Amino acid sequence: MKMRITREDVWATSLVDRPGGLAEKLETLATSKVNLHFVIARREASKPGTGVVFVTPIEGAVRIRAARKAGFAKTSSLHSLRLECADRPGLGARLTRVLADAGVNLRGLSAAAMGRRCVVHMAFDRTTDANKAMRVLKAMA
Repeated sequence: MKMRITREDVWATSLVDRPGGLAEKLETLATSKVNLHFVIARREASKPGTGVVFVTPIEGAVRIRAARKAGFAKTSSLHSLRLECADRPGLGARLTRVLADAGVNLRGLSAAAMGRRCVVHMAFDRTTDANKAMRVLKAMA
């Protein structure tokens, strides 16, 4: 199976859990023409009234300055892989099984199919886990 696997830095910031909280963060990035491939936002259950948003990628000096101005910082505790490939029934099960058999623990996984293609974002706790996952997934492909 042909698969494109890349490492991506993840940027994150907290936000106020109210209408417009997320929009304000994303608008700051949009003003600087940041073209995001992936956004995930959620409430912080342990901190009522707050949320967190994760985005990727943010590249280029102007865009990085805009992200920092909006409160975003590149995470040092979240290591991410992006996979692009043809969508197939059972693909998620296959990907997660090959990682499990190799002893790689996922921190998180988000995936979406668009027509015949899919994009999968995998998060790991350590760089070594992300590197091992990349090797294992490339061997699978």
